[in-house]
Amino acid sequence: MGQKKLIKFAAIKEYENVLEYPQGMPGKWAAYFHELEKGTINIELDSLAVVDDTNESSSVSNKKPLVLELACGRGEYAVGLGRMFSNQNFVGLDLKGNRIWKGASIANRDGLKNVAFIRTQIDQVTQYFAQDEVNEIWITFPDPQLRLSKAKKRLTHPKFLRLYQQFLKKADGENNNSSGVVHLKTDSPNLFLFTKTVVELYGLTLITATDNLYSSELMQSDKWDDRYAIKTYYEGLNIASSNRIHYIQFKLDKELPIELDEKLKEIIAEFEITETHESLARNGKQAME
Repeated sequence: MGQKKLIKFAAIKEYENVLEYPQGMPGKWAAYFHELEKGTINIELDSLAVVDDTNESSSVSNKKPLVLELACGRGEYAVGLGRMFSNQNFVGLDLKGNRIWKGASIANRDGLKNVAFIRTQIDQVTQYFAQDEVNEIWITFPDPQLRLSKAKKRLTHPKFLRLYQQFLKKADGENNNSSGVVHLKTDSPNLFLFTKTVVELYGLTLITATDNLYSSELMQSDKWDDRYAIKTYYEGLNIASSNRIHYIQFKLDKELPIELDEKLKEIIAEFEITETHESLARNGKQAME
């Protein structure tokens, strides 16, 4: 491991806004952000109160909507959203500590007390949040796992969506609010099409879908949302060479029958490509050399 990475790993161990494989966090995020906002040093996770909608007598005042960014990388979305919405709390989750260091450092520098990070594997996400604790999920430029054999590793595969349902607040169809909403932003046409297929097959509520997020037509319409304009480091790399950013927003508001998974596999086999994300990255790098 390089010296720079070692320095970053050491730094995040001292950051109050970074939790590495934290134990016993479900239900405690409001209390945690309450302490973070106060500037508490060495926050004791074990002593944090569990706060939920039934605990109205709690002394914890920081019961703000909680938004989760998965595969956050350098945390551009968690930080960007934190700047835009002081009345919400944001958690970025990723395994790469040296990437998290970037977003956590910026949040510390700018005094963003509503932004924090978890270093852990995404398939362990249910260990960190209680039922109905998270309002929204953003998935920003994840590895599209382009091989058909790796489809179950895609973060919008029903296997992962079922995990999210364990802690994502239930969607309110009548008010069409943001609860229960999942956002995917990607430069992979294949992952975009895969996700649309999942939404359609399992009968989830589609809110927005576009294969050209930055089209002038959309940007000038009343459907444009300033959150779309936040750009990540990986977005700038344009690894997929698509020259277009794809975006889909849907509500995780239906059960996901496991018996449909085999049908999904049959459908996507008709349009899948086999080149891996890693080989695309290598090809892009070679083209620049």
